[in-house]
Amino acid sequence: MAAPEPGRNQSDGQSVLGQLRAVDFDRYLSILLMPEDVRDDLATLMLFNAEVAAIRDRISEALPGEIRLQWWQDVISGERASEGEAHPLASRLLELIARRSMPVAPLTGMCEARVFDLYDDPMPDRSSYEGYAGETASALLQMSVFIVAPEASAGTATASGHAGVAQAVAGHLMMLPITQRRGQVFIPADLLAATGLDRSSLLDGKDSNRIDAAIRAFAGLGREHLAKARDAFSAVPSDARCAYLPVALAEPVFARAESLGSRCMETSPRPSQLRRQWRLWRAARSGRI
Repeated sequence: MAAPEPGRNQSDGQSVLGQLRAVDFDRYLSILLMPEDVRDDLATLMLFNAEVAAIRDRISEALPGEIRLQWWQDVISGERASEGEAHPLASRLLELIARRSMPVAPLTGMCEARVFDLYDDPMPDRSSYEGYAGETASALLQMSVFIVAPEASAGTATASGHAGVAQAVAGHLMMLPITQRRGQVFIPADLLAATGLDRSSLLDGKDSNRIDAAIRAFAGLGREHLAKARDAFSAVPSDARCAYLPVALAEPVFARAESLGSRCMETSPRPSQLRRQWRLWRAARSGRI
């Protein structure tokens, strides 16, 4: 299996933070508000996340995507060391894992969960969605804590778990125009059913009243987990809290999605850049999400 070609986020002439800025501006802004000595390591982790999350955008069929994800799993597990060393992002990630003695299971788990992204199967139910978010967004947060404050990471799983689900919901709400065009549905089927919808009728987009209800129910799921994350956040040590800065962007997405309702299928509920920067700055100053 050949190594995947380096993506745009792996340019040799660009700093790791500069590469992250090009592919995930919000996390780039978050990292700038974190201690300088962890920024490059966090950016490497975020670039890996961006790489595996973007595989769907780079393929026309699912099988090549599965091959790419398997390659990443093999590299992280140490089975393709020479190929990993020749790949700019993989070599940085492997060096980070070795230097910080990072656990690799959450990273390979992120790859396994991303297989779902390659297909158009609907998200079966709320529990399945929470599991998917736990393997992706929550794992990324927990690995961020491990980099920022490794001694604190053992006690932050609950905060990371709930915060990651909230963050995933916000992300999928912002992606609704894209996922609708692709034929993907991340809103859990049981939430759709409760509003009288299914995958086809959501993608069809004609029943605006029921789609309003479905989007608000999905945002409500995000709010529920954000509230639980905030409850758990009180137990997160102060030196680890900066790892959760990106989560501060979730609540305004929920509010905007609830306001837009079915219009989210055409207009992303992403707040303005100025509002996002202000939210991040405020969260960094207050130590709250």
